[in-house]
Amino acid sequence: MNRFGRMLRVSLFGESHGPAVGVMIDGCPAGLPLTRKEFSADLERRRPGSRGTTARSEEDDPRILSGLFKDRTTGSPLTIVFENRDVRPDDYLAVKDLPRPGHADLTARLKYGGFHDYRGGGHFSGRLTVGLVAAGVVARKLLEPCRIRAGLIEAGGSPDIETAVEAAVKDRDSVGGIIECRASGVPAGWGEPFFDSVESLISHLIFAIPGVRGIEFGSGFACAGMRGSGCNDRIVDAEGATATNHAGGINGGISNGNELVFRVAVKPTSSIGHEQETVDMRSGKAARLTIVGRHDACIALRMPVIVEAAAALVLADLGLAAQAIPRIFKES
Repeated sequence: MNRFGRMLRVSLFGESHGPAVGVMIDGCPAGLPLTRKEFSADLERRRPGSRGTTARSEEDDPRILSGLFKDRTTGSPLTIVFENRDVRPDDYLAVKDLPRPGHADLTARLKYGGFHDYRGGGHFSGRLTVGLVAAGVVARKLLEPCRIRAGLIEAGGSPDIETAVEAAVKDRDSVGGIIECRASGVPAGWGEPFFDSVESLISHLIFAIPGVRGIEFGSGFACAGMRGSGCNDRIVDAEGATATNHAGGINGGISNGNELVFRVAVKPTSSIGHEQETVDMRSGKAARLTIVGRHDACIALRMPVIVEAAAALVLADLGLAAQAIPRIFKES
């Protein structure tokens, strides 16, 4: 399903080269101050422009169709639409029958019987994350004064991100990366064991971001090589502060009041300039494919703000469930 959340429910819609993409946010409290200008900073962070990002350039100008009146949320579903203008659907004529390795072309065709929109990945495209970022802007406002910040800490297996990306561009190839996200000011007590633990919910939404291949919290996989005496976080006061943070701010699926820390592994972009082997779905025989179009050499470059949005949406949903966020924002 294209819906996530219990109290704050988010639905994504649209296709990469269709008329538009967007998001609907249901359950947003009424009276939250909100203007179109507040979306600009995060949407700009997601847009391409730096070396190693796609040449496709969309304005990403949000059209708010419902849920906002006189710069305040109304409590009804908030619907935000982004028009697709810089489209080149003809670049994808070949992939109708020649699925691109690493993409959802094959699985989408098998699932939907060939009726899916294959242009640019259609509904499976990273283009839809623009709606996720917009929803994250709303979630951040609900969470104030909590602060969420993510950054790319590694690309192509190296902390020298610029060099790794430049090498991939020259080789007409791609590289992945690791993004670290930190959320401060999250109160203790959010989250529910077992299935709605903080880690479960964040992981659920993070894995909805195209290209994500892994996630770890706190010291993550490194904990498997540690002893309990070294991995346990010593509690230093009755409010739950700890001397270390190997748990990443979560115990038993519940936030413990310390900084929430997790890292996300992003795969290399599947669309590369090399000729690749695939199967012709019409004949079932082996075929070769050279992908055309405009693609990122490193999709991880543009993903920190998307990861932040996902974290904000989960935390806002948990905050509403904990009744820590009001259902109506009064005028001051």
